[in-house]
Amino acid sequence: MGSPRRAIGAVTACATALGLGFAGLVAFTGGASADTTNLVANPGFETGTLSNWSCDAGTATVTSSPVHTGSHALAATPAGSLDAQCTQTISVQPNSSYSLSAWVQGPYVYLGTSGDGTTDVSTWSNSSSWNQLSTTFKTGASTTSVTVYLHGWYGQATYYADDVVLSGAAGATTAPPTTAPPTTTPPTTAPPTTKPPTSAPPTTTPPTTAPPTTTPPGNGKHLVTGYWQDFDNGATDQRISDVNSAYDIIAVAFANTDPANPGGITFSLDPTLQSKLGGYTDAQFKADIAAKHAAGKKVVLSVGGQNGTISVASSTAATNFANSAYALMQQYGFDGVDIDLENGVNPTYMGQALHSLASKAGSGFVLTMAPQTIDMLSAGSDYLALALQVKDILTIVNTQYYNSGSMNGCDGGVYSQGTVDFITTLACTAIQAGLSPSQVGIGVPASASAASSGYVSPSVVENALNCLAKGTNCGTFKPTTLWPSIGGVMTWSTAWDASNGNQFALNEGAFAHAMP
Repeated sequence: MGSPRRAIGAVTACATALGLGFAGLVAFTGGASADTTNLVANPGFETGTLSNWSCDAGTATVTSSPVHTGSHALAATPAGSLDAQCTQTISVQPNSSYSLSAWVQGPYVYLGTSGDGTTDVSTWSNSSSWNQLSTTFKTGASTTSVTVYLHGWYGQATYYADDVVLSGAAGATTAPPTTAPPTTTPPTTAPPTTKPPTSAPPTTTPPTTAPPTTTPPGNGKHLVTGYWQDFDNGATDQRISDVNSAYDIIAVAFANTDPANPGGITFSLDPTLQSKLGGYTDAQFKADIAAKHAAGKKVVLSVGGQNGTISVASSTAATNFANSAYALMQQYGFDGVDIDLENGVNPTYMGQALHSLASKAGSGFVLTMAPQTIDMLSAGSDYLALALQVKDILTIVNTQYYNSGSMNGCDGGVYSQGTVDFITTLACTAIQAGLSPSQVGIGVPASASAASSGYVSPSVVENALNCLAKGTNCGTFKPTTLWPSIGGVMTWSTAWDASNGNQFALNEGAFAHAMP
């Protein structure tokens, strides 16, 4: 990569272009008893503004026609890599039931929640006339706020939303409730049960027939991961807020070793990068992470890189790693860690450290890895052995299918880097060793400048995904078992991707999100 702190990296993919919205009023239990109480501020956009709502820049406005009730409604138009998402974070009570609804019209309108503390929910429709979307959810034991959202779909026309209602127990700091505006009798038919379409990249026309039963971006079926560089190495310098919205998981690269605390790690923003960004402060960095959370994304702290020398080789070091990593998660708002140690890893003690960290972090902990290909050749290889040891808490392993040369595949053949066979046979090795297909991702460079070798065209990655998931577009190797839940894609890095016109996000990222 040519950076003083990392020369190569990994890429991951995730399926989470999320952001959903809800409309409607539904009875609930375990909260406030009045099902006419609405916790949404400015639910019908009757202020004539987007006050209390946060929308993708330049995509949303308030319109006077069409409206469902009153004199105003939301009008939002997807543009480029933006799906015109509008969100509102609302205070709620833990262990309480809520109902969410909204009246919408337009192509592919999505309504949903994030941060429920249990299972985030979503619903959608595709109608040229007003129709009501509705769903219900229950908050987790420590949940005090939830984000509701609406969004459209890439490259599609304007969608409209009105009369958004969240019914349930008001949180400690929620705005004064308003009376639910909808007066129109909701449809008596059930909302669609088919999951929304994810086949269309930003410029693709959506199908006119019923969409496939696939999970939309943001629900985590296929993840898109990108590494954010905390240093300047010639790529486009970025704030976290600049990272393309296609990335579901953002890995902040990198943590540093703590020489006074064996196994411990530290993190601070690089002063040179801060200066090049016009003074990117810790407070702004933390706020950007929080904003990504509100958009349904995950941000993890990456440990290692090509030049990383962090060693966890004893129980004491394992304890120090877990304690220091957890402190950084609390300080900055990281959701977990990424293990990218390219100078060796001790599966026993790193496994101990990660299990300890996961128990501290609790539900929602995200663990990713970015091993080199040579570290994933068999169940006895250090990284694959570690991945199997922490399979119970592992989100995804995005192997770096680059800077590698030729490697042995799961069928015993030898395959050259940069080919479909190279990717599919090595992914096969990890799955046959015992990882879930959903825990196996494909890592590639974002551009020819991002790694010393191994950059491939988007079609190579897409063919590999199709081969693993559907048995199509394979090379000479075709898996005997199909893995439709294959984890996703990853790239080094979001900065190099930005330098290359965000081609990874717009091509490989969109393709992974569109997979069933």
